[in-house]
Amino acid sequence: MDQTKVFSMKEASSIAHSILHEVQKVVIGKDKVILKVLLAILANGHVLLEDMPGVGKTTLALSFAKVLNLDYHRIQFTPDVLPSDVTGFTVYSRETDTMDFKKGTAFCNLLLADEINRTSPKTQSALLQLMEESAVTVDGVTYPLPTPFCVLATQNPTGSVGTQMLPESQMDRFMFMLHMGYPDVESEVQIMLDRNQSNPLDKIQTVTNADELIVMQNTVKQIYMDEAIVYYIAEIAGRTRSHPMLRLGVSPRGSLALCAAAKATALLRGRDYVIPDDILIILEDTFAHRLVMNVRGKTEKVTPEEILRDITAKVEMPRLRRIQK
Repeated sequence: MDQTKVFSMKEASSIAHSILHEVQKVVIGKDKVILKVLLAILANGHVLLEDMPGVGKTTLALSFAKVLNLDYHRIQFTPDVLPSDVTGFTVYSRETDTMDFKKGTAFCNLLLADEINRTSPKTQSALLQLMEESAVTVDGVTYPLPTPFCVLATQNPTGSVGTQMLPESQMDRFMFMLHMGYPDVESEVQIMLDRNQSNPLDKIQTVTNADELIVMQNTVKQIYMDEAIVYYIAEIAGRTRSHPMLRLGVSPRGSLALCAAAKATALLRGRDYVIPDDILIILEDTFAHRLVMNVRGKTEKVTPEEILRDITAKVEMPRLRRIQK
């Protein structure tokens, strides 16, 4: 297919809202989380979902896979999962007298990496490397992953037995870190009623496919971002690096992730240009997990989200010089 093809803004926004509508039929009461997962997919990013078991993380991934008609794989991480289980391996074939490559779980469009903190650092690194490079290298040969490619990784924040927490540098590979949380009473009642006689996943409709998703991602890249907004993002990121309660601020990779996600937000809102509100709506989800508190911050029990709110309150909102329509 033509890798430069794009949709009109009206068409792209319509498809995006249809995707949201279908996923919301299955994942009840979590519209904000659904929205931000879609933004990450459109911006060609990856998502880390940190939450309790049983709140719908797997259902969320399955819903997106069906609505987007993507090749979906799931890997349940445990301490004995090897890097080759993720990336693949070569094995000798007696029939051909050659080394044949056997693809790992990562060779799909949408990968659910369940409980990523329960596997070894070596396996974590293998996954996070292919997330960055969209390819795996085995025995000196590089194999590209299918496109599009998105990872939805989960981790359970409770309990530490058998877990290996992700280092700060690896957390930085995720565009968003999201929390689903328990449903409210009305939503939980609806969930039980919906599943009383059938599985809602059987009823949702496919909206698009992998090829059209690539076109959607191309369309996101064409969204206009004024230089004033770029400076606005850089100013916020810069202030995190010198904040008295932080040991580690936002990296340039984080700033780039926010730019891409803001463009996807504008597309979903039917605009071909970014405004400051597109930044603010996703700022904490993009930046908070990249911040590392120092001793003072931990002692005073300040959260990364509170620090980001304090910084944005002090940074002047940009004035756009030009808006493309």
